[in-house]
Amino acid sequence: MSAQPGLPVQILMLDDGLEPPSYATDGDAGADLRTAVDVVLEPGERVLVPTGVAIALPSGYAGLVHPRSGLAVRHGVTIVNAPGTIDAGYRGEIKVCLLNTDRSEIVSFVRGDRIAQLVIQRVEHAVFDVVDELPVSVRGTGGFGSTGGFGSMDSPPAVVGIPAGG
Repeated sequence: MSAQPGLPVQILMLDDGLEPPSYATDGDAGADLRTAVDVVLEPGERVLVPTGVAIALPSGYAGLVHPRSGLAVRHGVTIVNAPGTIDAGYRGEIKVCLLNTDRSEIVSFVRGDRIAQLVIQRVEHAVFDVVDELPVSVRGTGGFGSTGGFGSMDSPPAVVGIPAGG
């Protein structure tokens, strides 16, 4: 793979025996993160997995930890809080909360296996302005499939956990 100029990010390898995050091919958005330990995920189980990596992102950037598509398709493994957010000020070990969504198969990883991908992205802080009402838009308050593409939704889904009037 040819080197491309990019954003300098300081990385601390907490485990010298692991490879640092890397891009598999030119043009990849995400750098692969690896497990620092052997992991066995029972069906339906979630586990917080250490990566042996800590980073120092420049101000104005965040790291987003995404699932690997191949793990999702082949094994039903995803990330519970996808994408996980790594703030620029965080200096601790990156950990990934993996979830085995398969109902019957156990999924095992050995130390060094690629388990997630890290996307570094520029972020902005918003200046929130409290108003009495929002401007009208074409979309309005429609959400959760309201623009179509999958089938009609005759009645909206039940909203759970929101008290009446809240």
